[in-house]
Amino acid sequence: MRSGNEPVTARSPLRLRLWLGVWGLLWALGGTVAFAVLGRTGWAVACGVLALVVVTDLVLVVRHLRQGARYQPGPSVPPYEPYRPEQRPPGT
Repeated sequence: MRSGNEPVTARSPLRLRLWLGVWGLLWALGGTVAFAVLGRTGWAVACGVLALVVVTDLVLVVRHLRQGARYQPGPSVPPYEPYRPEQRPPGT
């Protein structure tokens, strides 16, 4: 039995977001180093700030991944049973 209108085959995009964040972090750090070596301080600072934003996003993504698929946001939201095909709602 489903608890709402979510698709049965829904998948979390968190792992993709994690790997895209790692890729972006590598580019931001590379840009910071490259612009610092070239003496472009403004661009180096901009890439450094972008790297900090990406690190913050990665921390949040890892936190959400560790909470698991059945994480409930608070006590006011009741937990739900996982979908079992033998427990079909009436009329399906």
